[in-house]
Amino acid sequence: MAVFNLNINGKQQQVDVDPSTPVLWVLRDHLNLTGTKFGCGIAMCGACTIHLDGNATRSCVLPVSSIGDKQITTIEGLSEEGDHPVQQAWLEHDVPQCGYCQAGQIMSAAALLKQNPSPSDEEIENAMNGNICRCGTYVRIKQAIKSASTTN
Repeated sequence: MAVFNLNINGKQQQVDVDPSTPVLWVLRDHLNLTGTKFGCGIAMCGACTIHLDGNATRSCVLPVSSIGDKQITTIEGLSEEGDHPVQQAWLEHDVPQCGYCQAGQIMSAAALLKQNPSPSDEEIENAMNGNICRCGTYVRIKQAIKSASTTN
């Protein structure tokens, strides 16, 4: 076990965990931040996506020992009131069905739009590739991202 000081959603958090513990489980099991979901455990589905220094990152395979002083943002920290433009676009386009993948989808979309406020269809598809939605809401996801972009 080791003590890690983490910057999560703008707050300092301290956890005492095994250094190999994936960030996903630190968030969910030790800090009760359950918006980040477990999907596959091998970084292939995107349900566990968080922002690490603003970049979309799969947390299920990311050991807590690799974080250092990097800023972690979870779905809970994306906006205090749930009013981030991507979250609003998700509602406007009725994206969620079962909702399980949505936090990861939103985090990937928000990271894309922060880096590229006016993405093309191809850039959206490339950025969202690997975020799996079992309900198949990909068309609405793409529409929501375009809506939240500066090209809407």
